[in-house]
Amino acid sequence: MAFGQEPRNTNLGNPQYNTADYNNQMNYSQQPIQPQASYQYTQYTQGGAAGVGASMSAERQQEYAKAYHSSVTRSYGEMTIGLLVTAAVAIVTQMTGLYIAFIAKTGIIGVFAPLVIEIVLAIALGARITKMKTSTARVMFYIYAALMGFSLSVIFAVYDLGTIGIALALCAGFFFALTMLGMTTKVDLLKAGPILGVGLIVLIIAEVLLMIFAPGQTTLMLVSAIGLILFAGFTVYDAQQTRAIFAQYSGQDPEMIKKISILCALNLYLDFVNMFLYILQLLGNRE
Repeated sequence: MAFGQEPRNTNLGNPQYNTADYNNQMNYSQQPIQPQASYQYTQYTQGGAAGVGASMSAERQQEYAKAYHSSVTRSYGEMTIGLLVTAAVAIVTQMTGLYIAFIAKTGIIGVFAPLVIEIVLAIALGARITKMKTSTARVMFYIYAALMGFSLSVIFAVYDLGTIGIALALCAGFFFALTMLGMTTKVDLLKAGPILGVGLIVLIIAEVLLMIFAPGQTTLMLVSAIGLILFAGFTVYDAQQTRAIFAQYSGQDPEMIKKISILCALNLYLDFVNMFLYILQLLGNRE
């Protein structure tokens, strides 16, 4: 069962926030970022980013252009590091039995405490990203990723390593293809934001009802298939939105663009985690 947390709106859009159920069927949900309705993609040239005044010095233009062209790569780099942190923490937690020991001592509070902290961190990043230091935002993102790994460590007790490896490989392949589609297509997919949002709400409600009134493997497979399709859409959407956000903030200070890249990394990170978990549930080889 997934519980969506919608953060406060900012000019950057809303990152996705998620929690997980502890029936070892952990689905992570997100709210799409609603771009400004009048937003149009801005074209960039090698000489500098659009929107930068003609009176700006060539050196300053070059600085902005360099920051823009590296910002997308930076977002995916931050996302990758976040995923590595999650994987490392999950493996160490499982090997040491830390999660089980933690739950044994804290009970139900220990189940939800990491999730509450994750939500707080995500909301803080979404609301304060423009006002905090880049280093602070980066540390908060990595703490978020570490907490996610701590919670996800239970998958090693539910699925065999072969299934987890296959799910991870499939997810990486799908994610790469979908992000390339989002980054290169000329079709404006940002208009699909409201549709994805409604789809997410329907999925959450249906998931809760089905788990209560019609639990079983068939139900799990159905929900997982729908969830995978939905988050595939979110992945394309967020990839294109990452490009749009950096276009919108191209005239900002390079340090600001670095901050935005962390927020975009959080969105992309959650897309990946969600798809991975749904693929894992579809494969379904449990220990």
